[in-house]
Amino acid sequence: MVTYYRDRDVLVTSDGVRIGGRGYRLGDFVQVWHQRGRRQWSAVAGRGALGVAMIAPVLVGALGVLVALVIDASTSTTIALAGGGILIGLAAAPLADVLLEFVDRSYDRGSRRLEIWADVRGTRTLLLETQDAQRFGRIYRALQRALDHDSVPR
Repeated sequence: MVTYYRDRDVLVTSDGVRIGGRGYRLGDFVQVWHQRGRRQWSAVAGRGALGVAMIAPVLVGALGVLVALVIDASTSTTIALAGGGILIGLAAAPLADVLLEFVDRSYDRGSRRLEIWADVRGTRTLLLETQDAQRFGRIYRALQRALDHDSVPR
């Protein structure tokens, strides 16, 4: 028996599939396909908010430098405003690194519900539903590999 994928809820082997406590033999599957659900705009808005949070320190820093150059203030005040603006702008680099990691994770989670469906002996059956795009891809590829290596003709 070859194991193609295993986690706490899903097991895909050369003998069959166990998903969510339900077991299926590979020969039970007439057809397997996947569908994407509707986009969840909250995930997209969250990515947009992270983008704004990355740009905000740069804009505030640029505004501080601009104000320092435009207003008619003493030299020490101008240097303090310009220096503060530059420091705030430079703070964007470590902040952006942290926020970019959150953006990467949001793409791993995905912005749509992903579903794996199968025709099991004539019955249309939902095998898996998840938002985790990475996990979905691993499970679907494992299922395809298991079905490709199955000796039962379809």
